[in-house]
Amino acid sequence: MLVLASSVFGLSPTWPLCNPSKSKQYSSTPIFRRLTLTRCQAKRCCACYDMYKELVPYANAWSWQKAIVDKRKAQIERNEDLADTLIVLQHQPVYTLGTGSSEENLHFDIKNAPFELYRTERGGEVTYHGPGQLVMYPIVNLRYHKMDLHWYLRSLEEVIIRVLSSSFSMEASRIDGLTGVWVEGRKLAAIGIRVSQWVTYHGLALNVTTDLAPFQQIVPCGIRDRQVGSIKGLLKEFPVSTENHQDADDVQLIDIAHKSLVKEFCEVFQVDLHCIPTPVLNSSRETLLLA
Repeated sequence: MLVLASSVFGLSPTWPLCNPSKSKQYSSTPIFRRLTLTRCQAKRCCACYDMYKELVPYANAWSWQKAIVDKRKAQIERNEDLADTLIVLQHQPVYTLGTGSSEENLHFDIKNAPFELYRTERGGEVTYHGPGQLVMYPIVNLRYHKMDLHWYLRSLEEVIIRVLSSSFSMEASRIDGLTGVWVEGRKLAAIGIRVSQWVTYHGLALNVTTDLAPFQQIVPCGIRDRQVGSIKGLLKEFPVSTENHQDADDVQLIDIAHKSLVKEFCEVFQVDLHCIPTPVLNSSRETLLLA
């Protein structure tokens, strides 16, 4: 089943309170608290909705991202700003297509897809999301970082490269002409983004303990001559040392990768992360409310 648009949910985003010593205050609607945004102790504020242990339906997270982006653009039109946002989660099994994705890269009939299938507005080709894969959706205003999409993509790759090096002793790399992060010729991380008025959404997915079998039903990212891989698989295949967590179980590997992802994201993008209560996102029938 190909889903062309996600369901509509009622969303009421709220944002973290930043407390820099000197910064401009912006007015807010009843939904928003009065917020000081320019910098949090010399770094930009970033609200983190951390659901990394949850399996969130893709449609719910997609609708949520778009609602946050719409709010952000409305603020920009009023010459106001909100803190950046980072959403971290796992997804229930799902295939997603980018704007220009070809159905030739699907090895199944879309009317009888093994999982839900969505055509989205992100860049890139078809990919798979599922348990054991950590997904990060940064919703950032590039006006306050760097208004350069190549820089943004390379920065997302840098986050992954640092994670694999610092936490798993893996030498990861980029490949000229391709987006993503590779180890031993295998793609461990996929990146697909959308940018509207310099506000980003969608993001990256890192295979940690992911079952790679669903990737066999597609041509991942439209690349026919490359394989996908996972941290768990490579640790077993190429043990480096007793310090690279090769004996960790699935839960431990997810925890280690998550902690490192958040840390390296903050370092690369120079943000102060503020974790805040998470919304209800685990049922398509629930109204999404941000606490």
